[in-house]
Amino acid sequence: MNEAVGGRRAGTGLSQPAIARLIALLLPAALLGGALASQYLGGLHPCEMCYWQRWPHGVAIVLAALAFAAPAASGRSRSLTLLAALAIAISGAIGVYHAGVEAKIFEGLTTCTSTIRSGSTADMLQQITHAPLVRCDEVQFRFLGISMAGWNAIVSLGGAAMIVILSIRGKRA
Repeated sequence: MNEAVGGRRAGTGLSQPAIARLIALLLPAALLGGALASQYLGGLHPCEMCYWQRWPHGVAIVLAALAFAAPAASGRSRSLTLLAALAIAISGAIGVYHAGVEAKIFEGLTTCTSTIRSGSTADMLQQITHAPLVRCDEVQFRFLGISMAGWNAIVSLGGAAMIVILSIRGKRA
């Protein structure tokens, strides 16, 4: 029996709003953690649009964490969970645009970015000459033929939809 009973999933002991809230916290944490791991452990250098996708995930983590300060079925928790879902969806929308730039469907940025720290002119010149040039329209890594921006779009938009559905169904139950 895997039906929802009284707003709770059989076998889990968690209500649908509680599951939504948990997904709203864990999904962006996993996606942001994966992005940081690919950068610092995998050696992939993010472009400007990669950074744009990270900020909404950070916001979603904070909103979802705040949702845990109230009971899952409360209006406050539900509102914070839905705001987290919106932030996750925003990251997904940026991922759609970024994947479109990579596929040459959309025109991307006209400038490239680098992380140069201030210092003496000689230090800054050395940083510039040794900094990797990262273009937003070039894919650095694909998994199953889909870029990281594409995966972020798929997982973020799908996850945000799941959070909204669980939140709405949980309110009806």
